[in-house]
Amino acid sequence: MAKPMTKTQLVAALAEEMGTDKKAANAALEAMTGLITREVSAGGAVTLPGVGKIYCRERPERMVRNPATGEQFKKEADKVVKMTIAKALKDSVNG
Repeated sequence: MAKPMTKTQLVAALAEEMGTDKKAANAALEAMTGLITREVSAGGAVTLPGVGKIYCRERPERMVRNPATGEQFKKEADKVVKMTIAKALKDSVNG
């Protein structure tokens, strides 16, 4: 498995793709990250065409087990961020 792309590498690749400098590419990446974070935190969803949909899902209160001790306890309801991958991306990866 290949190493994941770092933020620095992503900014450099984005700058090259956009035909701009790294400062502008970093600003664009930061703006997009901020928008996605705000929207999903507020309970909304963001669709990135060709990539997927990022959304927040609520999980109900449930019983969980501590693997070290085997003790069961009740975990409070919480929220978790999920992502559904777009069919176009799946198809491009699978060939």
